Parts: sequence; C-alpha cells; structure tokens
Amino acid sequence: MEEGVQKYFDPRVLARLKGLSLRARRIVEGYMTGLHRSPYRGFSVEFAEHREYAPGDDLRYLDWKVFGRTDKFYLKQFEEETNLVCYLVVDASRSMSYQSAQSPWTKWEYVQALAAALAYLVLAQQDSVGLITFDQAVRTMVRPGAHPSHVKEILSGLEHIQPEGKTQMAEVLHELAERFSRRGLVLVLSDFFDQVEELIRALAHFRHRRHDVILMHVLDRAEEEFPFEELMLFEGLEDARHVLADGRALRAAYLRHFQGYLRRLQQGCREHGIEYVRLHTDQPVDLALRTFLTTRRVK
Repeated sequence: MEEGVQKYFDPRVLARLKGLSLRARRIVEGYMTGLHRSPYRGFSVEFAEHREYAPGDDLRYLDWKVFGRTDKFYLKQFEEETNLVCYLVVDASRSMSYQSAQSPWTKWEYVQALAAALAYLVLAQQDSVGLITFDQAVRTMVRPGAHPSHVKEILSGLEHIQPEGKTQMAEVLHELAERFSRRGLVLVLSDFFDQVEELIRALAHFRHRRHDVILMHVLDRAEEEFPFEELMLFEGLEDARHVLADGRALRAAYLRHFQGYLRRLQQGCREHGIEYVRLHTDQPVDLALRTFLTTRRVK
C-alpha cells in the first residue's frame, strides 16, 4: 500500500472523518486493499474435502502438506454455507465512552466503526446481518437482513445511540440466546468489564444453542497498561464514585488484577469453544479486520 493510502487509513485520520457510513466504507476499502491478490472468503466458508488435481485447476488451492505425505497433488475444496446469519451484539454501556489521551477513538466510536465495517462485509457476501445494542437491557434491535440497503438500518442503529447505563451483560446475553431462533455467528463487541464467571456462562448459552461465538474485546491501551503515575482523581463511569489516588502506588495491584481477569476470560472462552480476539482503540480497524479474517480463513 502506498504511503499516502496508509496515512489515510491511520486511526487518527479516520477518527476525524464525519459520518459513520464514510468511516465504514474507508475501513472496508483499507481492508480490501490489504488483501492484495488473496481470495476473499469471508465468514461463511469452511473446508470441506480434498480432490485430486486436474489440469487447469487453480494452483492457489493445492494442499502442500498432503503433497508432502502422499507425493500427489490434491486441492482443498470449500463449501459456502448459504445465507449465513451474523448477529452483531454491541455493548453500549457507559464504560464504552472511555478514551485516554493517547487514543484517537473512544471505545464506543471504535466498536461503531468496526460493527459498521463488518456489516458491509457480511452483506457484500450476500449473507444476513443483524444488530443488537445493549447496556442493562437491549436498547436497539435490527433484525437480520441480506439486502444491500439493509446497511442503512444497521448504521442508523449504531449512530442514534450514545453509551450510557451500567453493564449487565450476562442477563442480556441469556435473553438473546433464547431469542436468536436461527443458528448463526454471534459477534459480541465489548470491553467485557463484568463478572467473568457469569459472563462465560451466558456465552456458553449461545454455544449450547449451536451458535458460533466470537468475542471482540475492545480496550484502550491505558486500561491494559495503566500508565498513570501521579496523584489523580479517578472517576467511575458506571457509578458515581470518585477516588483520589496515587497512580504509581496503584499500578502493580491494578495490573495483577487485570491480568488475572484476562486469564479467566480467555480460559473460559477456550473451554467453551469461543473465539477470543483482543483489539485496541489505537489499532487501525482495517488491519484488525484483515488479521482477524485471515486467521479465520486458515483455521
């Protein structure tokens, strides 16, 4: 990618663009540009079987591992699940409004852009996508649709809402697991600041209903690294508490607690076959998409 294009997709440049639709289109354009000549296969393609190579077949799909074992050429064949349903479940609680001085986005702005770009990609492969935003309860629900114009409803559902209210993810996710009648791909976009054990049980409810589940864990770097070293007033986003404290004195305990929380969350995901992806708000969204979807293609 040329230097000028790279600059254009810089998160700080994207953050200055007005309008979610424009941001999403630019992110998708950056993602597609980054693919170069690689075949885009999206969310719904699964490896099916091998077949023997025949003259004229596309050499990109040769399985070299099989060739190494058998000394024969076989191609990977893929099957596309028709009309995949993708549910975008987006946390709109007040903690998502956090933005450190080093980040160009709030967490909410980041998940807005990410969810919008994902909606564009799902619709581009002629699959269905729906949107749910929530805090203590469901706030917005856009039912899954596959028509290209459906993206307008998704964007409207994301734009006309601001992060507020407390997080009560487990209750909401249990409710949604019962409401999603058709098996699909459930992408949950959140900072996941909630009771881990209850959260994992709720996510396992989706797996029990035979959904594929992906956690897209969106964090500000400051939440993960705690760079504060001075006497500061820490303000609660989801309660009224304000705490005056020395950041340097808190740092070791905070990081120990935070790392323990991450380990429990990731372990719970592994135990229940839930895919976990961690993203940071200073990371280009098109690069996050490219890394995530490329990893899904090769699994």
